Amino acid sequence: MQHIYLTDSPDQNGRKSFELPGAKPHYNPDRPGQVEHIFLDLILDIPRQSYRGTCNIRLNPVRSGIDRLTLDAVSLQIESVQIAGTPQNFDYDGEQLQVRLKDTTEAGKPITLAIAYQVEQPQRGIYFIAPNADYPHKPLQVWTQGEDEDSRYWFPCFDYPGQLNTSEIQVQVPRAFLAISNGELVETREVGDTKIYRWLQQQVHPTYLMTLAVGDFAELQDEWQGKPVTYYVEKGREADAQRTMGKTPQMIEFFSQAFGYAYPYPKYAQVCVADFIFGGMENTSTTLLMDRCLLDERAAIDNRSSETLVAHELAHQWFGDLVVIKHWSHAWIKEGMATYSEVLWIDQEYGAEEAAYYRLGIARNYLTEDSTRYRRPIVTHVYREAIELYDRHLYEKGGCVYHMVRSELGDELFFKAIHTFVQDNAHKTVETIDLLRAIEKATGRNLQFLFDQYVFQGGHPDYKVAYSWDGDSRLAKLTVTQTQAKDGDTSSQSGRFDLKIPIGFGYVEAADALHQPVRHQTFTVRIHEREQSFYFPLEQKPDFVSFDLGNHTLKTVVLEYPVAELKAQLQHDPDPVSRIYAAEALAKKGGLEVVKALSEALVGDRFWGVRAEVADQLATVKLDQALTGLLKGLQDPEARVRRATVEALAALKIEASYAALKQVAEQGDASYYTESAALSGLGATAALDDTKETAVLQLYRSVLQTRSGWNEMVRSGAIAGLSKLKTSEAALSLILEYTAAGTPQALRLSAIRALGAISTGQTNPNLERILSRLAELSRESFFLTQVSTVVALGQMETVKAIGILQTLADQTPDGRVRRLAEESVQKVLKAVEQDQAVSQLQEALEQVKKDNQELRSRLESLEAKAQQP
Repeated sequence: MQHIYLTDSPDQNGRKSFELPGAKPHYNPDRPGQVEHIFLDLILDIPRQSYRGTCNIRLNPVRSGIDRLTLDAVSLQIESVQIAGTPQNFDYDGEQLQVRLKDTTEAGKPITLAIAYQVEQPQRGIYFIAPNADYPHKPLQVWTQGEDEDSRYWFPCFDYPGQLNTSEIQVQVPRAFLAISNGELVETREVGDTKIYRWLQQQVHPTYLMTLAVGDFAELQDEWQGKPVTYYVEKGREADAQRTMGKTPQMIEFFSQAFGYAYPYPKYAQVCVADFIFGGMENTSTTLLMDRCLLDERAAIDNRSSETLVAHELAHQWFGDLVVIKHWSHAWIKEGMATYSEVLWIDQEYGAEEAAYYRLGIARNYLTEDSTRYRRPIVTHVYREAIELYDRHLYEKGGCVYHMVRSELGDELFFKAIHTFVQDNAHKTVETIDLLRAIEKATGRNLQFLFDQYVFQGGHPDYKVAYSWDGDSRLAKLTVTQTQAKDGDTSSQSGRFDLKIPIGFGYVEAADALHQPVRHQTFTVRIHEREQSFYFPLEQKPDFVSFDLGNHTLKTVVLEYPVAELKAQLQHDPDPVSRIYAAEALAKKGGLEVVKALSEALVGDRFWGVRAEVADQLATVKLDQALTGLLKGLQDPEARVRRATVEALAALKIEASYAALKQVAEQGDASYYTESAALSGLGATAALDDTKETAVLQLYRSVLQTRSGWNEMVRSGAIAGLSKLKTSEAALSLILEYTAAGTPQALRLSAIRALGAISTGQTNPNLERILSRLAELSRESFFLTQVSTVVALGQMETVKAIGILQTLADQTPDGRVRRLAEESVQKVLKAVEQDQAVSQLQEALEQVKKDNQELRSRLESLEAKAQQP
């Protein structure tokens, strides 16, 4: 039983600890031998959501004399175990299968275990998706999910990534269905009203990458250098499939070149399935994707996440499938590169500015987790469940580390090192040290210093940079402070980073023949103390200063430059990230001069990402002129800028922003996302004026009745808007209505999450309505419903939410939900404590007022008595 932990375990910076109670070191188990081949022979009974069959495992023993084998096998019904037709004795406790061998092993002499088993209504590993009374149009599908350690839930195996084997899956399904698996299809045959598919994966891979997907799919064929590239989707969504995955052959070519190794498998299939519990899963040669990634024509206007999802999962075919991690603690090798491959593809397809801005986005994702959740080393083997490692540190920080390696080596040597790493370790397992060795082998460079700071310990530098110019001596002074470091502490535990950072002094010149109006004079400095000042002799005063030229270092930075230099940087720095940092620094200074500069950038910057960020910064300047400038963003031809403008207007919460948002919400926008943001923001602005509530509620009711569409993006915006009418009982009732089963899944999940947001302003009777509904929802088994329920409960400010959260944490089979629920308990406790502290302060203030009133009364009484004759 899990306990409620009333106190967190903050680190030296006050963050919560990544290691929750129960965390312990994890190691790969002892290896009895090499698994050479796994053959699954299965018969699916889809109506009964069950299957039976045989798992054949050929094992080459590493030593003689082994008399017992221990396999992972959870919630399976084991019927028999045989070797060469001879029954073997076994013990099974529901989690591990202990096979007692009648003949002990001989080193180097393979044996084949034939394990007959069946499974009824499995809860993990293999998923049966079927229509029901609430969702009669849901497709009939079967699919598997092995990562991290869930293959043991659908077949007996040695379930850890250090074992690599070839595999074969033969499956019998209804004749109308397709069955897709790893490798190549080597045989199909019909048996009555069923069909048998046999897939063979001839390259070694770990058990967590073995997969099976079954359904009545539409099949779209493409190819790369003669190899089939296939997309499987629900029938009727063929155009969406082509729109979403159609660039796959170009991506295969690009990554084959980037990684220095031609795509290694006989085919590449992508199967879009319903109710998938991840965005995508890179099973060897057969990726599964959530069907919500499929784009219609309108969604494709400003959705790039589906394209990067396709790129991410494809990149795993090299990093993760061809080169396999030896232990989960090193999963950043594959997830970090898959994340960085999104950047590589964006650069290839859309250009350097797009890639730089995308990289800033992934860095921000990591920085948010680091500042609000916990800090940890990327590589750690201390955890409760391996799935806990799959966070922003693993993905986004890992991707940023790859980029810093690239910056340190330069493009030529970086890709040479990547080629060496992949070629030397193809079809093998690796640890982080193998990447360091490949870098040194290919380039001669030892990057241990970088890995020690960014991979093997947590954190990053937080820089504050001040600049001044001495005209008499023509010296530029830069003072850099690492604000994360302990003042006065020179030990290795001080938190200081030791890095070489390029400083660029920018000069704006008339465009020359090469059309390069900006010239940089560059210096590289070593920043290793908490505070350092650098002096640079320059021929003339620079127009602006670029700290960390190119912004290749994972960091936070606060620029303390004069307004003139910041304006010049915002206007002229070639790097969009530097222009964004300049906009942030300007906004903090405020004033009409700043508003004018930001307003000009909002309409004039060549890159949409900078314009979008400027919109956000304009909203923070509390001047009427800022609103005037901001409104121009609504006319931007780029949908992502319009969306950012709408979100910025919502943050203002004034009458003029309400009017602007209402117009967009009523008239709509070409972009689903912009329209949704307007509907969401409208609630925030309307909440400040009770007279607007009726009109806004009427609009939301109309939207919910008429504007269904792609992934319920627009109607979800209306739900989010309702949740901001925090004191409205009518808004709550409408949200509750859309939490009912039968509501389209995406909309229902939005409504569930919205219950938490609206709860903080509701009366006690309405709080009970919310808690009652969330308690009901917490008993549903679907992963995304559980996540949304936990998110809602985590926003509440009542101790009554804690019991529901703890029960869910105790009962869920998913480690992600369990951890999120336990973290949400702490959030609720903190909110309740703050609320109690505020209540106590209010009570104290009321008592002071009462005491003052009594004192005044006494004084007045005394004065009255004194005036009596």
